[in-house]
Amino acid sequence: MADNQAWLERVQQQSSQREGDHRTPFQRDKARILHSAAFRRLQAKTQVLGVGISDFYRTRLTHSLEASQIGQGIAAQLRSKFPDLTLELGLNDTLIEALCLSHDIGHPPFGHGGEVALNYKMREQGGFEGNGQTFRIVTKLEPYTADSGMNLSRRTLLGLIKYPNYIDVLKHKKVLEPISQTLSHRQIQASQWHPPKGLYLCDSKMFDWLLAPLSAQDKSLFMSFKPTVSGHSKTQYKSFDCSIMELADDIAYGIHDLEDAIVMGIVTQSQFMQEVAEPIAALGDIWLSKNIMPLSAKLFSHEHHERKDAIGALVNSFITCIEIEDLEPAFDESLLKYNAVFPPLYQQALSVFKRYVFNRVILKPDIQLLEYKGQQIVMELFEAFSSDPIRLLPENTRQRYKSALTENNGQRVISDYISGMTDGFASRLYSSLFLPSGQAGLDKSLF
Repeated sequence: MADNQAWLERVQQQSSQREGDHRTPFQRDKARILHSAAFRRLQAKTQVLGVGISDFYRTRLTHSLEASQIGQGIAAQLRSKFPDLTLELGLNDTLIEALCLSHDIGHPPFGHGGEVALNYKMREQGGFEGNGQTFRIVTKLEPYTADSGMNLSRRTLLGLIKYPNYIDVLKHKKVLEPISQTLSHRQIQASQWHPPKGLYLCDSKMFDWLLAPLSAQDKSLFMSFKPTVSGHSKTQYKSFDCSIMELADDIAYGIHDLEDAIVMGIVTQSQFMQEVAEPIAALGDIWLSKNIMPLSAKLFSHEHHERKDAIGALVNSFITCIEIEDLEPAFDESLLKYNAVFPPLYQQALSVFKRYVFNRVILKPDIQLLEYKGQQIVMELFEAFSSDPIRLLPENTRQRYKSALTENNGQRVISDYISGMTDGFASRLYSSLFLPSGQAGLDKSLF
């Protein structure tokens, strides 16, 4: 294992010392995340259902808060089950909380619609992907420092890397660009422009710094990948801390986001029983299979407290089953050698929940219409700003754009600007630019 101190280092040494500040490095990291503009904007970004339809359901912010709570629950369980190993690995609740709070800050407005739009517009400049943008925000864009972003500790950054390789390496080699040149924005099919999950080549300097404590063998294995049915390749490994964050994210998506769909009447009890409850009941001799039928009845109860009780029981069943696995082939670095995992039957069960949310909620035509609308707004904004950036970009972004031209990376600055917008800001800006009655009332923090 690399020297523990190496994982606490920051790329930029602290220039100011605050008298009486006895916080740990991870407490400082969490504070920087909580106080960032990127984190605040999650309150007005789409999670599953579009922002503004109702004040009940989750936004990216409330989803991240729930993931954080689940992540802390996972950490408590693992510490109880594996006291010696978690002590050796330095499992830290504040670190897990920081990772869960920040894991979505790179996602653009309008969910996957915005991501598809930016990936299409950036197809010749390294693409766009929400996880890669998260890394870029914390290491470069968020103005806590002049040019090192939030200047987080190395271990926190390692925990945020879900896909440790570059989009340009992972993307499918089939070339769609010549075809796309003849199409209008309205004809772009989202299924052809979902990005591979990874980092941007323009951020390679920070990624190299992050992996510096690893041996050459560990670095190569950590960055290894395999092709998938989508055509893009996918990385195979993540750090121990990242594995906890990802499990918490999956539970929040599969269970908590389901509650929104139930309350809004988007899914029905008969559908749920057939597509979720019955397959899980047939899985095998686990607590969830034995209890899924009465829990399902509570989920669709008209009594609010019964639904809450069922949600809590489902979340608890997934949290308490999690184990720590020793990966094969083995890494030298302990933070890569071990991952938190679901037992196989619980992994199958959560996949049933996630697939149901995807098929019955995300793919619902009403939701896809909103996603498509957001996709069009983002592409039109990108087209406008890239047509005359010196004229149209706000002052701070304009200066960044001019600086980036020396590295032929100006389009990335436009992508950074648009991806940081909330759904509402992007919609109002679109109205101001393209509709005669558009209102200016814009968020000055983006200018």
